[in-house]
Amino acid sequence: MKANSTLVEMLIGIFFLGVICQVVGAFIVTDQVLYAKSLWFGILLAAVSAFHMYRSLDRALDYGKNAAKMIFRSYLLRYVLIALILFIIMVTEVMNPLVVFMAYMSLKITALVQPITHKLCVRLGIFGKER
Repeated sequence: MKANSTLVEMLIGIFFLGVICQVVGAFIVTDQVLYAKSLWFGILLAAVSAFHMYRSLDRALDYGKNAAKMIFRSYLLRYVLIALILFIIMVTEVMNPLVVFMAYMSLKITALVQPITHKLCVRLGIFGKER
């Protein structure tokens, strides 16, 4: 399956926000290892969620009137899994659940700034000629 440019732009944005949070955290956080581990795990979750969202929407659009049900099920699955993962992190204390959640929310921020990311990708010629 070939990913479209919007997904690639989202993944670039998620990674870029992770880098920004890592740099800012270097000046604020005392336990750098725990912060970095939590941050990049959350970034990974956001990237996997973006890919799952793309794949779910792509599949659901082929199902006509049942598309809304499929989209809702995939949405519910993503959030139940995220809640479960955060619960496990809270119980085991292997990572900071707030940092993981903050990094996961980069998915939402990236979606808001995707038009800016798109313009930047076009200017840099990441996708070849302008679409």
